[in-house]
Amino acid sequence: MRGNRVLRTPGGLSVRLDVRSAGVVALLLLAALTAAVVLIGTGDFAIPAADVVRTLFGGGNAGQEFIVDELRLPRVLVGLLVGASLGLGGALFQAVTRNPLGSPDVLGLSQGATAGALVMIVLFSGSAAQVTLGALAGGLVTGAGIYLLSWKRGVHGYRLVLVGIGVSAIVTAVNGYLMTVSDIVDATRALVWMTGSLDGRDWTQVWPLLALCAVLVPLVLANARALRTMEMGDDVSNALGIRVERVRALVLVAAVLLTASATAAAGPVAFVALTAPQLARRLTRSPGPNLLASLCMGATLLVVADWASQKIFGAGQLPVGVVTGVLGGGYLLWLLVTERKAGRI
Repeated sequence: MRGNRVLRTPGGLSVRLDVRSAGVVALLLLAALTAAVVLIGTGDFAIPAADVVRTLFGGGNAGQEFIVDELRLPRVLVGLLVGASLGLGGALFQAVTRNPLGSPDVLGLSQGATAGALVMIVLFSGSAAQVTLGALAGGLVTGAGIYLLSWKRGVHGYRLVLVGIGVSAIVTAVNGYLMTVSDIVDATRALVWMTGSLDGRDWTQVWPLLALCAVLVPLVLANARALRTMEMGDDVSNALGIRVERVRALVLVAAVLLTASATAAAGPVAFVALTAPQLARRLTRSPGPNLLASLCMGATLLVVADWASQKIFGAGQLPVGVVTGVLGGGYLLWLLVTERKAGRI
């Protein structure tokens, strides 16, 4: 599976294909779809995987169609889209900052989206739709603030990380204040949302995420070559004709939108954006941002984590954010130890 191949179209267009990376993407996509089918069949009323597939293609009975199409399929699709958005967003942040710790969890984007949701819950007792809009607005405002504070004749990756950590601390304090001034009912509702969960997700969360991914994913993938070139430094990239600041601003806006929309749909699901790009890079053993592999890895991680939470603790007993937090926290500790031994921190 190692090596590169060049594919040429009849029109004269040539595309370089990394065979190992393509194989990893295919396997991750297969793993995500398999886990999704298994997850759809998991619950109080278990459905065999073969029956799930048959029902998805319109061959199930009325009971199976209701359970699969109306109750479980939207939740699984939200999980796949949220995981893919977080994985891709994390890969973009890490590519721009050139830092394995450059993820929305560390830079404060998730905390900003949480602040927007808390404002709607605590101050306005908003509906689910208003909480979603508040989370999206909070993430976008936080992302814009971090970018502006990091700007000094351009945005440097190291400066972006430092500013993001500072903003994260401030927004976390604001979130703590909002929790202390809320009444017990709103505080309980906010705490459940802040954990990160796929419970109760339906088609109203699927369509906005799907539309956003349909626009942003091709746009981001079109800039993958420029991102890979930018890993050699801004001076080299400018010399090779890459409009560095334009590409950087574009991918940062896309990363913020992906992260904020994912957080708005499922709450701040921890560590998927941090771990997915790193695991994808270790599997592909390829330089560059590994955008498509990170996307598939994020989707796989979140669906598998949701299946584990249901299988081990029962449906609805443990939010998926708890599982990803435990696994991601352990991975973060391992990453810090590894970076310290290598002398990079």
